[in-house]
Amino acid sequence: MNRKILLAFIISIVMFQFSNAQQNELWNGKKCAVVLTYDDAIDVDLDNAIPALDSVGLKGTFYIIGQSPVVAKRMSDWRAAAQRGHELGNHTLTHPCDATLPGRSWLTPEDDLSRFSVKRAQNEIRITSTLLQAIDGKTERSFAYPCGDRTIGGVDFYKPLEKEFTGARGVTPGLQHSNEVDLNDIRCYMINGEGGDYMTGLVKQALESHTLLVFLFHGVGGGHNINVSLEAHSKLLHFLKAHESEIWIAPMVDMAKYIREKQQSAKK
Repeated sequence: MNRKILLAFIISIVMFQFSNAQQNELWNGKKCAVVLTYDDAIDVDLDNAIPALDSVGLKGTFYIIGQSPVVAKRMSDWRAAAQRGHELGNHTLTHPCDATLPGRSWLTPEDDLSRFSVKRAQNEIRITSTLLQAIDGKTERSFAYPCGDRTIGGVDFYKPLEKEFTGARGVTPGLQHSNEVDLNDIRCYMINGEGGDYMTGLVKQALESHTLLVFLFHGVGGGHNINVSLEAHSKLLHFLKAHESEIWIAPMVDMAKYIREKQQSAKK
């Protein structure tokens, strides 16, 4: 066997072993991982989503807009949710998005991220973290970009904040192995009107591929123009609960910490 053929053979063996290791990756001892995230701090989080999660013993991540009136008027409910193991994640103070992008005509000048300074965006995120710590007493949490936007005038406003969060969720869909996850832009599937079969189908794909699956919800049974029905949401939760021996379901704060540790260990 000449050297070129031998080298090609060795490379093929290494690639096969790497692919096989990915296909059999375990997540905290289970076949795949799922994170349930809910955006914007709205009443249905407390009235519909959290009771549904509690009824099956699952924990979610609720990305809080600091200035939401639902935070002010129902602070004790948010505190109780955190005490039961749900994460209160940071979704900025005012939920600014870049109005210069297509489909953003709904934004007001006050909510236009492109008009913010980088320092203002960072300050508002830090203010929200302080508010959330006052509610739940925690110093570790994850972040979610409003509308998935992370730059102002081409500058990544989040980068200096990386060490202040365990990870940041974006809006790009995808299933990923732990070594593929960008903890500064974690992929997710936004649900808007899809049924229970679609969502359980995604979970089955994650089980087969041994990957991370993140769901992004807004309204649950109403309360937002981006919505999932109570029935579809319930079907997903009960499917997850029925397969809990194979699926690790955890808040994003814990999932991101786990992924970071795996990625760091792989570098040693």
